[in-house]
Amino acid sequence: MGEINKVLVANRGEIACRVFRSARALGLSTVAVYSEADAASLHVAAADEAVAIGPSSPRESYLKAKKILEAARQVGADAIHPGYGFLAENAAFADLVTAEGLHWIGPTADIIRRMGDKQRAREIAQSAGVPVVPGSRTFGVGDTDGLEAAGRAVGYPLLVKAVGGGGGIGMRRVDEEMQLASTVIATQSMAEKSFGNGAIFLERFVPRARHIEIQVFGFGNGEAIHLFERDCSVQRRFQKVIEESPAPGLPEAVCRRMGEAAVSLCAHTRYGGAGTVEFIVDARSFEFFFLEMNTRIQVEHPVTEMVAGVDLVAMQIDFARGRFTGADQESIRSRGHAIECRLYAENPAKLFMPAPGPLTIFKPPAETEHVRVDSGYREGDVMTPFYDPLIAKLIAHGGDRQEACERAEQALRSWPIEGLRTNRDFLIGCLRNDAFRAGDVHTSFLDEHAKAILAA
Repeated sequence: MGEINKVLVANRGEIACRVFRSARALGLSTVAVYSEADAASLHVAAADEAVAIGPSSPRESYLKAKKILEAARQVGADAIHPGYGFLAENAAFADLVTAEGLHWIGPTADIIRRMGDKQRAREIAQSAGVPVVPGSRTFGVGDTDGLEAAGRAVGYPLLVKAVGGGGGIGMRRVDEEMQLASTVIATQSMAEKSFGNGAIFLERFVPRARHIEIQVFGFGNGEAIHLFERDCSVQRRFQKVIEESPAPGLPEAVCRRMGEAAVSLCAHTRYGGAGTVEFIVDARSFEFFFLEMNTRIQVEHPVTEMVAGVDLVAMQIDFARGRFTGADQESIRSRGHAIECRLYAENPAKLFMPAPGPLTIFKPPAETEHVRVDSGYREGDVMTPFYDPLIAKLIAHGGDRQEACERAEQALRSWPIEGLRTNRDFLIGCLRNDAFRAGDVHTSFLDEHAKAILAA
């Protein structure tokens, strides 16, 4: 492995700014890429150098691998960090980066390819002894042979899931057989357009479920560690809103077994770098099943950083340049409780529809030892309709869950935001909700409590 001196981040917004902070702390130069809509953005200003890569549409800029590689050549970057989303889990892009002689700050293209195919990942998890949710074979576009029988075997309600999906995209619930064929066809069409792969499979839906993920870091040699769990159960449209660690009310023995299963999967695949193994947990029985593996840094990684006292991005960079070769599981300790609230430009009263517009007033709370804000925007910026409506992430830490929640609520209340609609008040309502405070969280939490939270 050669040395890394200049890191290009093939992304935008808060994750680009986040990677730049760690790279700069390691003494490395940073490079931003940007679309026309992002020419005056914070991540461009935060980098040492910046290169334009095309029009505002992601398909013409952030998803154009060749343009990103051209930018790397132009400025002499020797490493690329993909962030999350866009090309982060694109094995072909990882191959192109390494073929250029550049460092890819992430797991190998082979691992991305194997674990990015959700059906194949299920098979790999099973071979590693990790329990998986009952599911069906893969159905390609136009293939419906045996679909109804597969649905009955999986059982209703079930999920139709795109093989190449992620982040809650490409996933639809079906409650009865008469809905199955039309939902499969619609999901296949959407997946083909969004991911270039229209294949789907069926998976049992666990109605009262917890969404728990384990942060892992593998060393590429069959060894790995985990950095505890994150509870991501509070979601809308299968996308996360609030994440926290430790998972409230989850028995320690269950968390330990999930951590061991995640490490076993990493060892089995000889995984190298940061990753997340996601599980669905029956909220009543605490039985858990493998859901998927994300072969990248997660949006919610600051939760782990706050409780474990680590810099996951710096670990990624050091691993890519051969300076981080291992760690002892016993040396990893969790302290206190951390919670992350995702601040979105959206209207919770209108089914959380995106609400782009100007940030005429935007004054995040001051960062302290216990409060952190990760954002890709500043006062005067405009949230455009071209990208995800995530404005910022507020992360609060406390000695226990109550203290962390109180600090998060106080920070949100002290945050003046004007010019567009956000979910700030909705987040405050979640934190004050009696069921949430009691730790009674599950993936249907917002379905059950959103109306009461909006009315409060």
